[in-house]
Amino acid sequence: MRVVLFAVPAVAALALSACASGMGETRYETEYQRLAADCTARGGILSPTGEQSGRPQLDNVCKVTGQPSTRTGG
Repeated sequence: MRVVLFAVPAVAALALSACASGMGETRYETEYQRLAADCTARGGILSPTGEQSGRPQLDNVCKVTGQPSTRTGG
């Protein structure tokens, strides 16, 4: 009987944490897709920075390629 009393809260905690992480991933993925679309529209590619903050704005950087150089020779 005591095992059941300890198992029920543990299972409930796992179920709640799974729900919470699922909601965060959805929000992250939505924001990531928006950032990727904005970056692509500017002629760039979204690349990871190596950070894992949980915020796609900080975890990724838009690398714009193919732009003419602003430096002049001489």
